[in-house]
Amino acid sequence: MRRTLLSIRYRLDRMGIVLSGLCVVHCLAGLVLVSVLGLGGEALLAPVWHRVGLALAIVIGAVGIGMGVLRHGKLAPLGIATVGLSAMGGALVVSHGPREAALTVFGVLLVATAHILNLRHAH
Repeated sequence: MRRTLLSIRYRLDRMGIVLSGLCVVHCLAGLVLVSVLGLGGEALLAPVWHRVGLALAIVIGAVGIGMGVLRHGKLAPLGIATVGLSAMGGALVVSHGPREAALTVFGVLLVATAHILNLRHAH
C-alpha cells in the first residue's frame, strides 16, 4: 500500500512538472502566433484553456504536493505552490495579453519548482 502511494505521488509530481511546461509553451507560443502572425487567437488564447489548466494544477498540486509534505514534512513546496497557484488565479482576472501571460508563466514556474522540491525531499 505504501509503495502504491509513493508511486502515485511521484507520478503526480512528474505530471505537474509536465503540465507546467506545457502551459508555458502554450502561453508563449500563443502570444507569438497571435501577435506576430495574427493566427489562432480565438482558439489558442481562449479562457477555457486557463480554467481547465488551473483546475488541473489545483488538483494535481494539492494531491501531489500535499502527499509529499505529509511524507517528508517540509513546508517549502506547499508555500511555493500556493504562491504559484495564486498567480495563476490572478491571470484569470486580468485581461488577455502580456500581463496574463506573465502571471501564468510565473505561476506555473513556481508550481513546477514546488513539484521538483517535493521530489527531491522525498529521497
